[in-house]
This record gives sequence, C-alpha cells and structure tokens, in this order.
Amino acid sequence: MKMILRLAVFLGLPVSALADPLLTSWFTVHSDDVARIYRSDADRRAGETTTTWSNGRQTQAQPARTGIQQILVSTNWIYVRTTGLPSQIMGPWYMDASHNREFPNLPTDQNILLCLPRHPVPETQREWQKLGDIGMTVDGVPIFDPTDSFSYSHTAGRDADPMAGLGRGDGIWDRDALVNEGITFDAGFGHQQNWGRYHYHTQAIALRYELGDHVDFDATTKLYHESAGEPTRHSPIIAWLDDGYPVYGPYGYANPTNAASGLRRMISGYVPRDGHNGSDNLAQTGRNSLPAWEARESQRSATLTSEETGPAVSTRYPLGHFLQDYAYRGDLGQTQGREFDLDENNGRWCVTPEFPNGTYAYFTTIDASGKPIYPYLMGKHYHGRPLGRVIRNIRERVEPYFTSTGAAKGKTSSVTPAGTKEQSATAGQPASAGSPTITLLWHPENGGGY
Repeated sequence: MKMILRLAVFLGLPVSALADPLLTSWFTVHSDDVARIYRSDADRRAGETTTTWSNGRQTQAQPARTGIQQILVSTNWIYVRTTGLPSQIMGPWYMDASHNREFPNLPTDQNILLCLPRHPVPETQREWQKLGDIGMTVDGVPIFDPTDSFSYSHTAGRDADPMAGLGRGDGIWDRDALVNEGITFDAGFGHQQNWGRYHYHTQAIALRYELGDHVDFDATTKLYHESAGEPTRHSPIIAWLDDGYPVYGPYGYANPTNAASGLRRMISGYVPRDGHNGSDNLAQTGRNSLPAWEARESQRSATLTSEETGPAVSTRYPLGHFLQDYAYRGDLGQTQGREFDLDENNGRWCVTPEFPNGTYAYFTTIDASGKPIYPYLMGKHYHGRPLGRVIRNIRERVEPYFTSTGAAKGKTSSVTPAGTKEQSATAGQPASAGSPTITLLWHPENGGGY
C-alpha cells in the first residue's frame, strides 16, 4: 500500500485512480507504433503494408501513431486522446463478395478527444438514444450503434441508402449495419465513413486477439476466428460506452454474482422473429408489426398502419435485415438468468475480474460458431446516462495518467485564467466553454491543434 501511495503522489493522482478500471484497462502497448493498412488482398496475402495512403478523397500523407496517445484524469472525468487507428493492420476493404470493387473510403488520423464519466449514473428515463458513436474500444477506436443509420422507405418501396436520394427513410424499419454493410468490413470487423473515421458496429475481433481473449489468428490468411474448445478465463474489457460502463468480450461467469461458477458464452436476450422461442414468424405474417421492445423505445403502437409496414421477408430483405426483425426474450415469457443472460440493453449486473464487488457491464454477443449476433455491443438504449462525448477542449484541472512517447513530443500545459477560481466538471457534465475554468492546451505531433 505504501508503494501505491508513493506512486499516486508522484503522479499527482488520488490512490483510487490507480485502481480504477476506467483508467487501467486502456490498451496502450502499441501506442508508439505506426498505423498500417493492406491496400489489397494480394498485399494481405504477401504481408505487404503501407503507412501512408490516399485515394483522392481520404489521405494519410504522414505516418500516424496507433490508438491511445494520452489519458488525462480529473475527479469526475477521464479524457482519452487517440488517433482512432487500431494497432492491428487494417484493410483491405471491398464492396462485393468477389472483391472486385474497392470500398471508396480509407481511414485517417482523427485526433479524437473523448470525455467519459468516472461515476456512471443509471438512466431513469428513456430519452438518451442516439446514432453514431456510442463509445470507444480500449485501443482508441470509435464504436457505433447496430444500425447503419438508414431505414426502409414504404413510399419508395425500397431501403434508403447513401445513393437513393430518400434521406434516412421512414425510421421504422432500421437497417442492421452488419447485414447491410458487413461486406465492407476488414478482417478486424472495422470500416470507415467517408471522412475516414474507422469504427466498429460489432465485436472488435482483432482487438480481442491482442487482449488474449478466446480468439486465434491465422498467420497464412491473416484472418481471425474464435478459438476451439472452452474459454479458460473471463473475457477482458474491450470497450467503454458513453455512459461509463464497460463492454466485455463474449465470455462471463455462469452465475453473474459468483466468480467461482465457471465460464460461459453470454446468451443474447434477442432472437429472430422466426416462429421459434415464442416469437411471431415474420415470414408468415409479414412485417406489419413492431417487436414490443421497439414499441417501447419509439413510444408507438406495435401494430403498424398500411403506410408503415416493411417489405416481405425475401432474398432481398432476409430476416435480420432490420433491427426490428428481432424480439426480446423477456417479452416472450423467458427469464433473464435462466434462458438468457443479457438484458434489453445487452448487459447485466455482475462481478468481473476488474469489478469483484459488481458492476453493470455490457457483453459482445456471438453465436456458438463465433459469428456476431444481434445486438452485438449494445441494444437501442444505454443502461446509464450517456454523458460521454467527443469534445474539443478540456476546461478543468486534469492530471496526466498516460502519455505515449509520440504524444510527449507535443506540448501540454494547464493555464488558469486570471481572476478566476479553479472549477471542476460536475457529475452531470464537464465544465462548459463559458465557465471560468482551467484549460488544457494540446498541440499533437500530427498537425492538429486545439
């Protein structure tokens, strides 16, 4: 304890910070490495990578570091600076199964500053749903919600998509990103938007491999797959969501409150609406009703009007094409902890290696073969208040917890505005831009600045 106390004093941190998994779980082993991509399957097979790239739209003209570059901490908040680029080799990306058409987007250094609450607060109202970023993996890559942000347009009789000119669609039948965009994912299950933001909609399997979870890597094919046999340890923390709760890999304790109960793959709380497990059968009834969980989320009737129905289940619109093609087991007469493990948000209250006294935690969901299954990382709602977000400035006193060698070449400083008192962010939100606060100034190596 004396050694921990001396270390805390040396770092200028409270002792509790050293034992906080929100600080200690970040994967910084490769923070000084340079990001690399495969430009083609031929490059991947040959093991030939590049550290700079351009397609005329996204350009990484200078080599960029991978992942976490700095971690800063205050009483109520943690700030993570990252390039958004993972340490595993990214790419290649294609638009078709035969890999004849290249995906038009390439990743670039995003210079992200994420703020996360250190003291998560359970949500009491259902008003915090949002699209896009929902959190970050522990190696500094954004994770997105399960949908690709487009939905079916009943009037047009087709899905909205980036080229359809239909906006986002009706917002009733939301497209599943894995089903509709999975063809563009690389071996790590990531891809990027048209401004180069590499991200995940589902499990980060390459990161799980790096963290020592139940994953193997084939050095010949350069692909990842779930290991054979049973897992030998609880999955590690692979991400943190914006509400401040952790995301684990797919394996947890069989009894959520007993670490000696053995391990098991977490069973999702969702099943396809295929007539099994007490669900209705959309192939027979048509997509003319919403599952009960969606009716609650959208605060609308589960029975749809003729102008709100979705397309018939078909080869073009297979079951699972939309998020609303799934039913929640808890609405089908099944009991969490008996027939399934994870709640409507894709988590549970449980003990874990990092939280021996218990925490709410999300889990990655996969089937017995290792294939990602809905809802992947999080349902359509957070368990806690998602106070975390990407910000531009830090406006309170912070202490450094980690700084990569590359980031150390930049410059950080704390400045107290004249005539003001030091202020800290409250448990509700970080100090606002208009507050008389302490500001951290950051000038990163790769050219950005705040």
